[in-house]
Amino acid sequence: MPIPSDYAERVYAGVLGKIIGVYLGRPFEGWDYEKMVSEFGEVDYYVNEKRKVPLIVTDDDISGTFTFLRALPDYDNSRDLSPAQIGQTWLNYLIEKKTILWWGGMGNSTEHTAFLRLKHGIPAPESGSIALNGKVVAEQIGAQIFIDGWGMIAPGDPGLAADFARRAASVSHDGEAIYGAQVIAAMEAQAFFERDIDKLIDTGVGFIPKDSVISRMIADLREWTAHEKDWHKVYQLLKANYGYDKYGGNCHMVPNHGLIILSLLLGGGDFQRSLMIVNTGGWDTDCNSANVGCLLGIRNGLAGIDAGPDWRGPVADRLFLPTADGGRCITDAVREAYEVVNIGRALAGEPPVAPKNGARFHFDLPGAVQGFQPEDSGEVRGTTTVENVAGHSESGTRSLAIHYQHLATGKASRVATATFIPPEAIGMQGYELYASPTLYAGQAIEAALRSDTANQGDVTCCLFIRYYDREDKLQFERSPSVVLEPGSSRDFDWIVPDTQGQPIAEVGVEIKSDKRTEGTVYLNYLTWSGTPTVIWGGPAGKMARRAWVNGVGYFEEWQEPFRIVHDEGVGLLIQGTREWTDYTVSAAITPHMLKSGGLAARVQGMRRYYALLLCNDNKVRLVKALDGTQTLAEFDFQLDLGMKYELMLHVEGDHLQASIDGNALFDLRDTTRPLLGGAVALICEEGRLTAESVAIQP
Repeated sequence: MPIPSDYAERVYAGVLGKIIGVYLGRPFEGWDYEKMVSEFGEVDYYVNEKRKVPLIVTDDDISGTFTFLRALPDYDNSRDLSPAQIGQTWLNYLIEKKTILWWGGMGNSTEHTAFLRLKHGIPAPESGSIALNGKVVAEQIGAQIFIDGWGMIAPGDPGLAADFARRAASVSHDGEAIYGAQVIAAMEAQAFFERDIDKLIDTGVGFIPKDSVISRMIADLREWTAHEKDWHKVYQLLKANYGYDKYGGNCHMVPNHGLIILSLLLGGGDFQRSLMIVNTGGWDTDCNSANVGCLLGIRNGLAGIDAGPDWRGPVADRLFLPTADGGRCITDAVREAYEVVNIGRALAGEPPVAPKNGARFHFDLPGAVQGFQPEDSGEVRGTTTVENVAGHSESGTRSLAIHYQHLATGKASRVATATFIPPEAIGMQGYELYASPTLYAGQAIEAALRSDTANQGDVTCCLFIRYYDREDKLQFERSPSVVLEPGSSRDFDWIVPDTQGQPIAEVGVEIKSDKRTEGTVYLNYLTWSGTPTVIWGGPAGKMARRAWVNGVGYFEEWQEPFRIVHDEGVGLLIQGTREWTDYTVSAAITPHMLKSGGLAARVQGMRRYYALLLCNDNKVRLVKALDGTQTLAEFDFQLDLGMKYELMLHVEGDHLQASIDGNALFDLRDTTRPLLGGAVALICEEGRLTAESVAIQP
């Protein structure tokens, strides 16, 4: 079936529905029905403020969904993607006991159990099997909560979606858990072309055994809801026949899947009512709400989300994806939607799409603000609102309208979006937020602004960044300013100034006027490119240390800027983004007791990188990690522990060069599945190393 003409917008609605569902259900995750009804009656909007918790949070439902799907582009978007390859994707992006999963221990957390199987060489699907892990562990809910992406990449092809769901779910689950995941993925794939809820359910159950518990429960729910329309009463039937008391473990698939089906049958396809039912019913609220939100986002489109209260405004497209690929943590629903879309297009044999020549912030979907929000400080409060509008873009169809009022000397307008951990997320509880900045000194920011023809007068505009200084306070850097007359346009091309290795927290637009005025400036796009020019080392604040994604056992604050220790296997301390391609990275490294250690380039996670390693068998090696570790070249080298070495690794296309203390050692090409982009890292295998500095330059 061909890709639907509105594919990008429908995927965007699905991504929004997913994250809205998580943010709605997270504040009372794990509550039962009785507590929910007692506390809230029926939940029909965000309650985070009542619960005194943040709205935008890290969550395994979001992180796992958009991370495990990366198995497809990492393995060339092959329709033959295997469970074992998806398992390798787990090992690459997960940092043990730190990212994505609930790390509850072997035999307690299903996903942690599967990770340990994978880590110790048991590939998927054996890693998640009932035969190895037992029925109760294998049939928990995790197979379902990570599954939405596999439905969205197969629009109109529920068979492909169900098959991918089976492969992906089998990494960690088995039995009824896989069946529930297949039902959800198949319904989501079909929802691009089918609106009838009963027909969608027919599609889903058509891919699972008729004698399965999931199939039998769905049949019962359809029978009950045919005669009873009060969802509270049907919920009691569900609980009595398929409740937690019938199915063991911490969070079983069966009851939660039943609540999803109940909300669809009695929600009438309405986004708000269905989310109300699935959340007020309790149990695993964020997970269930996310699946329902995604499915109905696809089915109803953006109009269905916008038909009720303002779900989108408070969210502003924001989401976090903390993984070993830290440069993709700070992201938004538009960016992630296009990642999904281009996987789906590749599977369909279609070329990728990249609005406005691939601009990071392009606003080319209805309502998209991509995290841009007015600043809320005394200097600018009350002057600004933002809105996605049609037009005002030569390179696309939409733009971000920055509406300003009451500007005058001393009162400016500022809007910005996060490029690193924002201040309000620094102390976030729950799933930890691991991230690298997305923007660095030395990179070139490009942006296009246009002034509305109806504006009252000229305004002065500039771009700005704010970065965390060594005391973790935000400091400004501004681009040269331009004057925008009514109806005029200006393009910016600004090289980000040196921040002394301190992380850039946000990027934005500032509008000023020395006369009281109001009007609108349209931001057509904002993006950046190029290799950073950064030296990390010396005194640094806590946020500068957090910019290093910690994939080692210990990253300690001692007299050295960098001291890393790793007890077992290989650990990486990572910073940067996958967009970095050709560069030179260097570091002043002192190995102590270790098996090997050194410097890595084009790091794409814990198990995808190039590294220059000093080894305790008196060798220096240039290695490539990709589905195992391969030595590309090696050289005899007398390693003196406690001595400082200057390591350099240069990557350009498939060309790799390396030196130690200025002496060239390796010069070769990697022509077999070369890694073409990624971050930098210090790397340590079973021991300790220190470093005085790490630097990157073109």
